[in-house]
Amino acid sequence: MRKRTRALLGAGLLAAGAGAALRRKLMLIRVTGNSMAPMFTDSSRLLVRTSRRIRSNDVIVFRNPLGAADPELRWLVKRVAALPGEPVPADVLEKVGARPGAPVPAGRIVVRGDARRTLDSRHFGYVPAGAVLGVVVARLSA
Repeated sequence: MRKRTRALLGAGLLAAGAGAALRRKLMLIRVTGNSMAPMFTDSSRLLVRTSRRIRSNDVIVFRNPLGAADPELRWLVKRVAALPGEPVPADVLEKVGARPGAPVPAGRIVVRGDARRTLDSRHFGYVPAGAVLGVVVARLSA
């Protein structure tokens, strides 16, 4: 009987530890605004894997490089347009002071919103890689 109790207790502790680790790796966020429409719209709920390992075209959550007093604007959701070493997109060159064909510098990324009217790297330039919270892995139904 003691062996079984210990085994159940061990399994319970293991499950609790795995749950805590999973909660540190995943976050649920709610989108405010339509800068990523039509893919994500206002009030979309997104599951985010907290990681700074990103690839081009990933949708990421990152700290607003312009800063924001409004808590709903402290984090932004955008698509990765270019990573360090990749060419700076033509429509961002002027904002970052780069020449055509210049690579994105180490420790920086370029982001874009999916909607036509959106605040992104064309307006605020590079995003520090350290500002990335994580990568969107799923949209959850309401």
